[in-house]
Amino acid sequence: MIDPSPAAFRAAASDVFRKKHAVLLVDSFERCADMEEWLRGWFLPQVPAGVLVVVAGRLPPDPLWKADLAWSDVLQVLPLGELGPADSAALLSSRGADAALHEPLLRFAAGHPLALRLAAEVAAQGESGDVEWTPVRSVVERLLSHLVGDLPSPAHRRALEVCGHALDTTEELLRVVLPDEDAGELFTWLRQLPFIRCGRFGAYPHDVVRDSLDSDLRWRDPEGYKAMHRAIRGHLVERIRHAPEQEALRATGGYNYIISRADWIRKFHGNRQESGAFEAPFRTEDTDVLIEMTRQMEGEESAALVAYWLREQPEAFHVHRRYSTGEVLGFMAWLRLESWDEEARPVDPVVTAAWDYVRSAAPLRRGEHLGMARFLVHQGSYHRPSRSWDLVHMRVIFEILRAERCAWSCVANANADFWEPLMRYMGMYKAPLSASVGDLSFSLFVHDWRAVRIEEWAERIDSCLLSGPPSLSPADSQPRFTSLSRADFDAAVRDALRSWHDPYQLATNPLLRCRLVADHVDDNAVMTLRRLIKKALARLEANPRTAHLHPVLTTTFLARVSTQEAAARRLNMPFSTYRRHLTRGIGQVREHLWRWETGDDVPD
Repeated sequence: MIDPSPAAFRAAASDVFRKKHAVLLVDSFERCADMEEWLRGWFLPQVPAGVLVVVAGRLPPDPLWKADLAWSDVLQVLPLGELGPADSAALLSSRGADAALHEPLLRFAAGHPLALRLAAEVAAQGESGDVEWTPVRSVVERLLSHLVGDLPSPAHRRALEVCGHALDTTEELLRVVLPDEDAGELFTWLRQLPFIRCGRFGAYPHDVVRDSLDSDLRWRDPEGYKAMHRAIRGHLVERIRHAPEQEALRATGGYNYIISRADWIRKFHGNRQESGAFEAPFRTEDTDVLIEMTRQMEGEESAALVAYWLREQPEAFHVHRRYSTGEVLGFMAWLRLESWDEEARPVDPVVTAAWDYVRSAAPLRRGEHLGMARFLVHQGSYHRPSRSWDLVHMRVIFEILRAERCAWSCVANANADFWEPLMRYMGMYKAPLSASVGDLSFSLFVHDWRAVRIEEWAERIDSCLLSGPPSLSPADSQPRFTSLSRADFDAAVRDALRSWHDPYQLATNPLLRCRLVADHVDDNAVMTLRRLIKKALARLEANPRTAHLHPVLTTTFLARVSTQEAAARRLNMPFSTYRRHLTRGIGQVREHLWRWETGDDVPD
């Protein structure tokens, strides 16, 4: 509250030269940052011995303080961290906040004293409603006004909003999301903010600042919020798919974080106060620990199944350990199943149920597989939210986005009623069957990736960020598209060619229910199917090696000829040669359409 000048400073602090054992407290020193050298080199050397000087500010002291040996014995630098749980609760009580509201208030403020005071004032006045307390707009606005204040430019505001939404912000991320701005300058500015911390993987804000920034933008500019989110999501998905595994796992954690920013999703994630956990590969020496943990949590039958799968697919197991001690907290297995041996079927009833459902709904095609989260075993948090369960979410998303030719994914869950809203949000519906192992019953949440592909899945999640939990109506529980086996697909292509001039027959063709047609349909699915077949025929004509097959197919199916013999005569071709070309041509059309259906190629 003084002019940032040496004269004004000395006048305001003059009492320290007259009173013994005085304490001089200088707050908000960042406003006087230009006087730091003067303070260190001229003012403080004149202060009498016995005086305690406390300089508080948003910026750390210049490194020259530590470099100067004259100050090394008398200078102490103390970062002001958040309050602990006991002190936070005491502050809330001193401000008159109802004890019943302490838990949500503490969760919001994360130990930040100013956030605690602002929230306590509102709660004490009853403005927040009932015990399901959430910060009202006035709290968020006042908090941002105090902590963030005025920003240098709109670009700086957008950079801060990115930092509030992403798990970690790097210069690379800013360059992707804000391509028209100077990412280097913006990142340097972010690092200097007092509520921004720098970790191993980038910069991130204090929790309460992060939540306030994110909720403010989501409320103030929903479309801008979604655009920013999609840009960050695209960057993370690209890294998940193409970066080395450890970097991809980190990006998966970032992706899981940004799709969990809605308030209603918070209850499905671990508490911030829990000690951190990390995923580590399974080691042979972990075998007995994992089996015994399963025995304690799920019983002898499940322990035997874990032992079986540790022998069959040890690479499927991922162990969760405590950061501080390395102690095993739990584990999960992501099984990869391309077939299911009939002789092994009695071994695991949960996997058997999943395989039976996939086979009845839409069987795997050659080269495809079923990915299944089979064991989710954790001490003290059995099938309930925890930091270890956050690692389960991360691994499932990693496998979904990283895998090639994964036709189905499945999560076996022993607490379906609790997890179903999150599973539905993640695009996984509850299969109409379950399986039991010992006294435990497991529900199966499944997704057919041939019916709803990754890009559409991600868009659906984005649309739910603002709209709340997805509907649990039965109409939404089944995929909208059919995934045919290769044999059924080939038969449907031949039927479509044969019924080319019969729109009523074409209207019943199974291809109309496949993703092949649905991805390209305008108004009329039959016309779309015909158009795609014509594109496949055009591919034959454009290739010198198959061009001679084009007139055989068009004459046989598109022209109105009564018999194949008539088609051969019209083509002036021996019937045996005609039949050979017809068979090969149909096979080529099938192959083009199949590649379009499976995403290996796209029509022109």
